[in-house]
Amino acid sequence: QVQVVESGGGLVQAGGSLRLSCTASGLTFSDYAMGWFRQAPGKEREGVSCISWSGGSTYYADSVKGRFTISRDNAKNTLYLQMNSLEPEDTAMYYCAAGRFTTGLSISSLRGLGYNYWGQGTQVTVSS
Repeated sequence: QVQVVESGGGLVQAGGSLRLSCTASGLTFSDYAMGWFRQAPGKEREGVSCISWSGGSTYYADSVKGRFTISRDNAKNTLYLQMNSLEPEDTAMYYCAAGRFTTGLSISSLRGLGYNYWGQGTQVTVSS
C-alpha cells in the first residue's frame, strides 16, 4: 500500500522560513517524479514545484521562484520544499504528489495531471 505523508507545516510570520517534508512508502521512490501543490480556501489548486526522479530537473511556479527550493533524497524516500521569504499569499494546504511520466517532467507537470499518488496535506499559515 502506497502512503505519501507530508509534514513540516505550521504558523510563521511573513519573511520567515519553513521546510516541508514528504515521505513516500510502498513504492520505489526513485522511479517517481515528485511535485508540491497548494490550495488556499476558495482557490483552485496551484502547482508550486516539481522535480524529476533523479533531481536533475526542477520547475517552479513564477510566484515562488527565487524563494522556494525543491529537493529530494532518494535514499530516504523523502521530498523537501524549503520555503524562504514567506508571504501571507503563501498560506495554503500544501500537498505532495508522486507521478511517473513516460514523456518526462516538464513545466506542464505543475498542472497536477498524471500524478499517481497524493498525500493528505500539511497546512502552512503565514501571518502579516
